[in-house]
Amino acid sequence: FGTGPLAVTDGRLCTTVAGGLANPWDAGIGQEGIPLLAGAEYTLGFDVSATPGSDVRAVLQLGGPPYTAYATVDGTAGSTPARVEQTFTLTEGNPSAQLIFQIGGSAQEQTFCLDNVSLRGGEPPEPYVPDTGPRVRVNQVGYLPGGPKNATIVTESTTALPWQLRSAAGAVVASGQSTPRGVDEASGQNVHTVDFSAYRTAGTGLTLVADGETSHPFDISGTIYQQLRSDAAQFFYAQRSGIAIDGDLIGEEYARPAGHLGVAPNQGDIDVPCQPGVCDYRLDVRGGWYDAGDHGKYVVNGGLATYQLLSTFERTKTAPTADGGAALGDSTLRVPERDNGVPDILDEARWELEFLLRMQVPAGKPLAGMAHHKIHDRNWTGLPLDPAADPELRELHPPSTAATLNLAAVAAQCARLFAPYDAAFATRCGTAAKTAYAAAKANPARYASPTDSNGGGAYDDTTVTDEFYWAAAELYLTTGEQRYLTDLTASPHHTGDVFDVRGFSWQGVAALGRLSLATVPSGLPAAERTRLRASVTAAADRYLAEIDEQAYGLPMPGDPDSYFWGGNGNIINNAVVLATAFDLTGTAKYRDGAVQTMDYIFGRNALNMSYVTGYGEQHAKNQHSRLFGNQKDPNSPNPPAGSLAGGANAALQDPYVAQLIPDCKPQFCFVDHIDSYSTNEVAINWNSALTWIASFLADQDDAPAPAASRCTAEYVNYGTWQGGSGFTGQVTIRNTGSTTVDGWTARFAFTGDQKLREAWLAKTSQSGATVTAKNESYNARIAPGGTVTFGFNALTGGGANPAPGLITLNGAACS
Repeated sequence: FGTGPLAVTDGRLCTTVAGGLANPWDAGIGQEGIPLLAGAEYTLGFDVSATPGSDVRAVLQLGGPPYTAYATVDGTAGSTPARVEQTFTLTEGNPSAQLIFQIGGSAQEQTFCLDNVSLRGGEPPEPYVPDTGPRVRVNQVGYLPGGPKNATIVTESTTALPWQLRSAAGAVVASGQSTPRGVDEASGQNVHTVDFSAYRTAGTGLTLVADGETSHPFDISGTIYQQLRSDAAQFFYAQRSGIAIDGDLIGEEYARPAGHLGVAPNQGDIDVPCQPGVCDYRLDVRGGWYDAGDHGKYVVNGGLATYQLLSTFERTKTAPTADGGAALGDSTLRVPERDNGVPDILDEARWELEFLLRMQVPAGKPLAGMAHHKIHDRNWTGLPLDPAADPELRELHPPSTAATLNLAAVAAQCARLFAPYDAAFATRCGTAAKTAYAAAKANPARYASPTDSNGGGAYDDTTVTDEFYWAAAELYLTTGEQRYLTDLTASPHHTGDVFDVRGFSWQGVAALGRLSLATVPSGLPAAERTRLRASVTAAADRYLAEIDEQAYGLPMPGDPDSYFWGGNGNIINNAVVLATAFDLTGTAKYRDGAVQTMDYIFGRNALNMSYVTGYGEQHAKNQHSRLFGNQKDPNSPNPPAGSLAGGANAALQDPYVAQLIPDCKPQFCFVDHIDSYSTNEVAINWNSALTWIASFLADQDDAPAPAASRCTAEYVNYGTWQGGSGFTGQVTIRNTGSTTVDGWTARFAFTGDQKLREAWLAKTSQSGATVTAKNESYNARIAPGGTVTFGFNALTGGGANPAPGLITLNGAACS
């Protein structure tokens, strides 16, 4: 129906379909009278091609109104025949169903050909039982020598069990008794826990033995997270839109042409129209990252992900363990911008920032300064699908207040962090941030529609007070202007509890503003900064209490409502709060809590599954993605190492998992299958959380006991000169230790565009925002109780100019 005549060409069934049909179901080829058994497993397969290229959807359905669909299989057809095959279980039967290939909806006339159509099956499938491996559950990556080391045993025993820690050679290196914990709410399992933190010797291939079971092997080392720091961040390069991905950088299997640059069959993203009735202009919105498993690009999710990459770098200015950002500098990632003098993680963030800036409504147009909520295909496409082969029309969706405030917040971050590296780009970001914030205040209640989800996710959000708070905080930290301080202090979030027990994500971002205000130097009164920091440690204390409650040691309650779509990202964000509390206080319990949280992610869970590709003996590798579709097409790769799966989701929000495990306990509501998009997708905001925490973990080395400070530092800004274009500063360091310092190097970082002009009483240099001062020959020694002082003149274009949050002496933080 809706097609030209059917014909046989080279053994294939072929027909033409006119372009411009409104819907995929306006043209089709079908077969009547197909018997289907409820509860039975089937595999539908077919070869399909289309010229010039289009999507195709095969539907097993009721043969009359309301045309109930029993199963749907999506594919993408190009000029070369491609095999599409999918296995599924039917929840409903019909003795005489239809199989319909929907082939309408393309803008251009298409020639479709089908061949080798088969529907195999009809027998009920074997009950699904996950392979959970040994009953002793550990962090399959490993443990830091000085950090916490915990495991969980699944057992029928209700009394303590003996355990042994064994070397790779089988020698017993530690032993003890387990702690019975009863039935774990999240898994329904009777479990014990094991704490072997007292063993601190580095080693590889260790195992934990208890109750007749031997765990997966793991390492104890201070370097176990070094590669993850790179891999987690590398995910974003693989997700880039609008650029050819270089196989020499990340592996030949990931090489692909640039997607969505208007090269046929692509129809965007360099000249994209709005949805009908939304606007009268077109925008160039190339670049950015594909959000998740689809080809959509969403400002709200992109905002959070960009914030976390920028925050990963900004943390290096204030965290004592971050070594001034040496591990995040230029040429530390495999990106095409390496060797350009800019830290690679900022280069990666810039790829998304450029896209976010392009999503701003142009001056002179209605709602100028606001940001379009998203851009994606008009219709859903099948998977896998190379971005360059996507034939769908791309559309801009209406501007929203939430998207506009996300743009304002991250553009403000951009303005201060890029100032030492690219003043013009920083200025562009600053201008966009202020414009967006003003536009949001003028349009405070424009919300994305929850039903706008054909071809992409809705990402709707009708509470934006948190976005206003976050944006005001970032703008204040960058500019120091009173108007933004007034707005943020007036927000109910400024004095409220912004740290939910279930973590934060794109729909609740007040925590981002709080974390920035607590860590980024500012002109806030000391008492106010103390209060904000105390709120972070108070939340961290609550997360520590939850870790103690949970037999699998994660900072998340065990009820079904705590296991939701993308919950792994929220779990890691709770670890980010714990890590930030450690950065602020140097108190080891917070670092230990962050480290222990990651045990769950790397295998200490009910499924004995590491949720990060390439990390652990049993790890997720079939995440839902159009870019990484190896499970459906052997020519497509698995996700790259360091890709985080969304995690257990008790709501079972996709048909595959709902049919497979309808009665799962929360931690068992996960399947490593490409069709389970609600448990096993990838997403930029989950990998940004992983990137942040991986960098923190890598900075902890062996996790030694925090050292007491042996110096104090006083930073004085004596005020501006030359009409505000510069200022004079002085640093005084006192030796509070018991031994003489013989030769010293001091280091601190400016917050924005400040640049040294000259200095005295020290040899100084500046790299990016970081200032390094070394002693002169005459002041190299600092006796116990003695001081050393050096001064400088610096230039600045304006904006906030607070005292640095961290000054180090010979690499150690001064109080």
